[in-house]
Amino acid sequence: MDSVKSQSYEVHINELAKAALNQHVANRKYSKIFLLVDENTKKYCLPVFKEIFDGPVDSILEIQSGEENKHIQTCLQVWEDLSNLDGDRKSLLINLGGGVLTDMGGFVASTFKRGIDFINIPTTLLAMVDASIGGKTGVDLGSLKNQIGVINQPQMVLIFPEFLTTLDPRQIKSGYAEMLKHGLIKDKDYWGDLTKKSNFTDASCIQRSIAIKNDVVLQDPTEQGLRKILNFGHTLGHAIESYCLENHDRKTLLHGEAIAIGMILEGYLSHELRGLSKLSLDEIKKSFLRFFDKVDFTEDDIDSILQLLKYDKKNSHGNVNFVLLQAIGEAVIDIEVPEELFQKAFAYYKE
Repeated sequence: MDSVKSQSYEVHINELAKAALNQHVANRKYSKIFLLVDENTKKYCLPVFKEIFDGPVDSILEIQSGEENKHIQTCLQVWEDLSNLDGDRKSLLINLGGGVLTDMGGFVASTFKRGIDFINIPTTLLAMVDASIGGKTGVDLGSLKNQIGVINQPQMVLIFPEFLTTLDPRQIKSGYAEMLKHGLIKDKDYWGDLTKKSNFTDASCIQRSIAIKNDVVLQDPTEQGLRKILNFGHTLGHAIESYCLENHDRKTLLHGEAIAIGMILEGYLSHELRGLSKLSLDEIKKSFLRFFDKVDFTEDDIDSILQLLKYDKKNSHGNVNFVLLQAIGEAVIDIEVPEELFQKAFAYYKE
């Protein structure tokens, strides 16, 4: 199978993706076709895209890569470019890049002229298995992750695993963290398979992750219940990512690196509050630390990270709600966590 059906669009992989793109553009007769890239995808991925896409691109728009550029000022730049280049409501924006670019490009398209069509072509493993499904678009507010955005579906998502050859190993591992998360929340066998693999970038693994996330999103498109399980590791993980982003004396963590830490911490909370076995908890920690170096957090770091929890967009009525595990492959939502457990979770991570 080379396609996954999601809500109003499909995710196509490899040759089927190429055919779907060219057929869609030929049928729609767009007034303008814009391609959004950053400096990395312009250099490494644009030549491949030109071989894939048969039609003309009217204009290539370029933004700077990196989470630190995922903000409204970058959107303003792209909106102005679209307007100056005579973009209208019948235009198409193709987003060629990682999760930062597809999140932001989707938001720009969803709000320009009250919404134009967009197609996402994720070029990182993280974007392929995570940002490719669900229609979440948006930007950060300062260092606070994804505070501004809308849920809006692309016309299609196209997966070309050959783009992964352009990535450094650190970026590949960042995507691997999200794949491991899919196993932890929904598929124990997949978790077991992934932790044994040395190559997790083959199309079958990517497709399995996409299918798991897609199954969840189809049942709960607007995150009223079940879809929240996709946030496992992200409550503390996003706080860690934001903290490292705003403290320039610390190494900036990639999304997957921060989420890996978050999953160990929230695994500990799961053990304390939901009965996740100590055996499973230690397995989770050992598996992540095999691929991700341990980060040394001081007590001041931890205090600052915990302060950021109050800004988490999943909060409701002043409560910080967590997704926790009852067992590997079984997640539960909306769990309140006593504050004293946070320090214990960090202590377990640091052991």
